[in-house]
Amino acid sequence: MHATPGDWLIVESRTIGTVIRRGLIEEVRSPDGSPPYLVRWTDTDHRALTFPGPDARVLTPEELHAREAAAEAKFLT
Repeated sequence: MHATPGDWLIVESRTIGTVIRRGLIEEVRSPDGSPPYLVRWTDTDHRALTFPGPDARVLTPEELHAREAAAEAKFLT
């Protein structure tokens, strides 16, 4: 997993009833873009140093926008 500041960390648990969490990656602590990341979570506005697990992925702002647009299009058609 690699990230740059401004990317988004998306955590999608496979447990039923669990919400999808999103966080803006504000800092990347390693020169190669690997974890840990300083993340500001959108649901709590809390900042935390995060070591993402296997249920997490990094999306660029463009990838996140495309994903949201595709999901929205499903409901508008």
